[in-house]
Amino acid sequence: MNKKLKVFVGLSGGVDSSVSAALLKESGYEVTGVFIRVWTPDFFICNWKDDRLDAMRVCAKLGIQFHELNLEKEYKKEVVDYMIREYKAGRTPNPDVACNRFIKFGGVYKWAMENGANFVATGHYSRIEKNKLSAGSDTNKDQSYFLWQIKREQLPHILFPVGGMKKPEVRELAKDFGLITADKKDSQGLCFVGKVDMKEFLSHYIKQKNGEVRNQKGDIVGEHDGAAFYTIGERLLGGYVVGKDMKKNEVVISNKNAAGELARATTEVTIKDCNWVSGMPEKGKEYLARTRYRAPLQNCKVTLRHDRILISFEKPQTVAPGQSLVIYGGEILLGGGIIK
Repeated sequence: MNKKLKVFVGLSGGVDSSVSAALLKESGYEVTGVFIRVWTPDFFICNWKDDRLDAMRVCAKLGIQFHELNLEKEYKKEVVDYMIREYKAGRTPNPDVACNRFIKFGGVYKWAMENGANFVATGHYSRIEKNKLSAGSDTNKDQSYFLWQIKREQLPHILFPVGGMKKPEVRELAKDFGLITADKKDSQGLCFVGKVDMKEFLSHYIKQKNGEVRNQKGDIVGEHDGAAFYTIGERLLGGYVVGKDMKKNEVVISNKNAAGELARATTEVTIKDCNWVSGMPEKGKEYLARTRYRAPLQNCKVTLRHDRILISFEKPQTVAPGQSLVIYGGEILLGGGIIK
């Protein structure tokens, strides 16, 4: 490959991004490691300094440049404030989707291109083939679900070096490269909520009070500590959350029927704010949809209307407003939208 091609790699201090940088350096690219400084709350101690040190050590080991990019304001506005706003409204957002759109492929991408980059790379388990976004080869680690808001015109300038690998392969490569991150545990969730309960984090920003939990018949079966803290499909009091009334501060639960379906499950879901990173769905064609991360793929059809997009499922689905619904044509992720 042309050694003059410049690539900026987002380094989190984890094994996936570290190996991505090593593979690109080995392939002859001019590589710069970029550590993103994001906002963290003052009531929670985050280990970002340790992650930054690991990223710096990886760069030193590989003999590549290290750069720290401060995107605290952008992260607070586009990821944290958005997340809090959605929960307050009774919806369940995907902050990782927002982070990819506004931070990794927003602020970082823009800065990299302004500084002469040919490519931006990350350690995501996803692939780009013929300018189309595809699922990662490791089905247990596939992260394409979180990438549907990437702009189509960005694809030719994005690299996912480990997207075609399995996680054990990546760890073995890290050992071969002598990287300090080889045995580092995977991060869980966002930095500032990774080791603290989401409900605990939200309680600092959303003032909730106890309310009634009702069953499908309307009978009171228990009490909750704030309707905003619960997600459709979540386990609660031996059942599953199937509805919320934010004005009444009530949560409704249900048990699965003999077919394994929950009350209020539906075969039709409307999505908004759509982005088709790999192309628009075709009328009448069957596709696969994922309604939340790690949820099984479901057969569906997509109907494009003037003011909305309707997803019709073969089997009833229990969906959470605010979550991302993504559409696949085989392994290709066409795009997606937000569940209304």
